[in-house]
Amino acid sequence: MGLISELLLLPAAPLRGTAWVLRQVQAEAERQYRDPATVQRELAEAERQLLAGEIDEDEFDRREDELLARLRKGNTWR
Repeated sequence: MGLISELLLLPAAPLRGTAWVLRQVQAEAERQYRDPATVQRELAEAERQLLAGEIDEDEFDRREDELLARLRKGNTWR
């Protein structure tokens, strides 16, 4: 039965392979998005922009809240 089902599903192999690759890319993007080192770099950049006068305090607070939420979300157990 395994051989027959594989033969029947053979035409869909490129589609299944593409779906697998897309799942892998999505998982890696989410991992990088929640990576503490990435969040820390973005937070440091926001602080640099605040000190340079490129953004105001409200924008910094908004970014900081977003980054800390990403960090907390990335540290939850699934």
